[in-house]
Amino acid sequence: MSACVVVHVEVKNPEKFKEYSAKAPATVAAHKGEFIVRGRVAEVFCGEHGHKQAVAIRFSSVEAARAWYRSPEYQALIPNRDAAAEMTFICLEEAAPPSR
Repeated sequence: MSACVVVHVEVKNPEKFKEYSAKAPATVAAHKGEFIVRGRVAEVFCGEHGHKQAVAIRFSSVEAARAWYRSPEYQALIPNRDAAAEMTFICLEEAAPPSR
């Protein structure tokens, strides 16, 4: 089953975030990930959400998503990422479609 990594983002340092954003996509592509959407949170319909931006990245499986996140190439970006923004990463495994 495919997987989706959803990242909630609150930028702290725009310059460092620009540096991180310039390098992270190559690590995703190297693991055959595909950006589904990147943008600002337009509205929170219910509950509380403290981040202003979000990203969704599709991978072929949870294992592929995990391999990307744990890769030396992505791990090398984490110090810059942490200086640039507060981020929460979650991985969703695609569920089988409901039977009709």
